[in-house]
Amino acid sequence: MSDLRIAVILGSTRPGRNGAAVADWVMAQAAGRSATYELVDLADFPLPFLDEPTPPSFGQYQNDHTRAWAEKIAGYDGFVFVTPEYNHSTSAVLKNAIDFIYAEWNNKAAAFVAWGSLGGSRAIEHLRGISAELQIADVRQQLSFSLFTDFEDFSTFTPGDQHLDAAQTMFDQLEAWAGALKPLRA
Repeated sequence: MSDLRIAVILGSTRPGRNGAAVADWVMAQAAGRSATYELVDLADFPLPFLDEPTPPSFGQYQNDHTRAWAEKIAGYDGFVFVTPEYNHSTSAVLKNAIDFIYAEWNNKAAAFVAWGSLGGSRAIEHLRGISAELQIADVRQQLSFSLFTDFEDFSTFTPGDQHLDAAQTMFDQLEAWAGALKPLRA
């Protein structure tokens, strides 16, 4: 499906973040696939805490930063959410960015990549529930990186080779679902 556009959303803006290396690795693994993968760094979209006067499901965005974010997300068919695990959940900046808009997420597909002491699994579980509410179909395959085995000194990303095949499986599933859902949005 060469016409599919997938956003790899980097869900960390913390200074010294590990996420940039993880997102770059995801982008490198996606290189050469038939879908187009684009990095969307939340650091480039400095959203305040949700400040719209009406719920996002109304689609009545009044702030320029919300309209810019909605426009950016609307053009994608699917997403790879790249998230740290903070306090047994995803990052606040990613949750806030997700909460800002609604229809732009609907009837699209998502995959999850996380890292943390338990591979970010608890952050992914929270994102799965959030995705269901937003009518995002999430795929089974996920990538979970351990701070103990996939990072040197908890800061230099050195993923094991076992993640290579898992990444391709994740992309296959994501592209299949994104393509299957595309007619719903036509």
